[in-house]
Amino acid sequence: MALTKPALKAFLLLALLVLLGGCGSPNVRPHEARPVAKGDGKSLPPPDVINSDGEYKAVSEYRIGANDLIEINVFQVAELGRTVRVNTQGQISLPLIGSLQAGGRTVAELEAEIAKRLEQGYIQNPQVSIFVKEYTSQRVTVEGAVRKPGIYALTGKTSLLQALAMSEGLDQLANQQGVVIFRTIGGQKMAAVFDIAAIRAGRSEDPQIYGDDIVVVDQSGPRTALRRFVESIPVFALFRPF
Repeated sequence: MALTKPALKAFLLLALLVLLGGCGSPNVRPHEARPVAKGDGKSLPPPDVINSDGEYKAVSEYRIGANDLIEINVFQVAELGRTVRVNTQGQISLPLIGSLQAGGRTVAELEAEIAKRLEQGYIQNPQVSIFVKEYTSQRVTVEGAVRKPGIYALTGKTSLLQALAMSEGLDQLANQQGVVIFRTIGGQKMAAVFDIAAIRAGRSEDPQIYGDDIVVVDQSGPRTALRRFVESIPVFALFRPF
């Protein structure tokens, strides 16, 4: 049966309203509407004393601790190269030298001490280099809506998902789109918001966690200062002043 012009206009208007209503549907996922910062090194900068490769660029500021894993090399003397773990007393043992104190010293201080001992009757002008492979004495704080809040040791490179796993995962009240990493960058306290659901699904990068980072998981419920910060960030994974 053919529609009259008024009926046809009414039908088209109703169809338009249905389409507009679908566009404003509350089923649209927030992380699909909010963009994610690209991993260009600017959106996710490491802390002040760590470079983009995960190494401490200001080695004089980091003091070796118990259980750290360090790689020691002597230029042109490959047989003296060793990868050793600092024991609980802060000591290591090396060929020709024996036991010496590593804990509490900076990388530069330990390099100088090893070179000094090697020079005493063994090698002329030794050039010693040390790389800290595992910063076991580095810690990350995980709190908020997780099953086991606490301070955890970092053993090598650790991602956000791995840090949350150390705290036994999110609890039932966790806001998966409100996971915040606090970090000191350029002398200023910064924070970035991450969407755990998007990271797990492979839609967002799983960021690296560094020593002294603080991870806070927002909790569903009343609005808090953290919730207001989360909602104020237009882009996921972008560090902003807090």
